[in-house]
This record gives sequence, structure tokens and C-alpha cells, in this order.
Amino acid sequence: MAAIKYVVDLSDAEREQLLGITRRGISPARKLKRAQILLKADEGFADGQIAQLLGVGMATVGRIRKRLVAENLEGALNEHPRSGRPGEIGGKEKAHIIALACSAPPEGHARWSLRLLADKVVELEILESLSHEGVRKILKKMASSPGRESNGAFPR
Repeated sequence: MAAIKYVVDLSDAEREQLLGITRRGISPARKLKRAQILLKADEGFADGQIAQLLGVGMATVGRIRKRLVAENLEGALNEHPRSGRPGEIGGKEKAHIIALACSAPPEGHARWSLRLLADKVVELEILESLSHEGVRKILKKMASSPGRESNGAFPR
């Protein structure tokens, strides 16, 4: 049996904090699961046992142990910023695009096309660049949002 590399030894205050998180049940699911992992690790359970008891992977248990030892309790419980590029289009820009799609089409056109909308958004300097696919995603998300009925105003 391999020795545990990151030993969890919680203080009474930390243990009470974790028990409070698990008892209240109002914390996000990931935070709740991390608290449960740390409590089991403090009780002396091995990573494999914790993983099996809580339905998580062994790597998850090891990662939470490591975060507790390397950082602190808050670092082990809470989300870290995720990598990846953040979205470029904010709510204000999306609202402009939706309003434009609901407006009358330009002269000589029966309706807005996705490419026409994308070109108009760039022309009006709402965004520096936008593809017709970007317009489609914005309008699709708006049309499928809860409590929203489609009235046929969005282009297809």
C-alpha cells in the first residue's frame, strides 16, 4: 500500500466549517463534494476508499488533498479560474444584435439574413468583427431561452 503523499490534518475549526457545509446542503455541489472528501481524508480513509464512497475519481481525491496542503482550506474548497478564452460578446452587444434582427430589413431585402446581420453589426461598429455563425448562435440562444415564444421575427 502506497504512503499518502498529502496528509490531511484538519483543525477543530476547519472540521466544524466543513461539517457546516455538509449539513446545510446549500453549497454548490462541487464544494459539498470537496468538503466530504476532506472530512473522509481527515478520518484516515485512503484515496481509493474515499473515491468509492463518494463516487469520484482517485485523481480528484488526490487533487483536493494536494490543494489543501499546498494552499489552504478555502483554496481546496473553492473553484479556481479556468483556462480558456472568455466570451467576447457581452450582453449589451447581444441586445443590439437581437434588436437589429427584430427591426425592418434594409431596403431591397425581404428579411434579414445571417450574413446581412453580421455585416450590419460590423458597419454600425457594435463589434469589430462577427461571422454569420456568431449571429446564428446569439439568435438561437435567444429564441430557445425559457419563457420565450418565437414569433418568427428571427431569421432562419
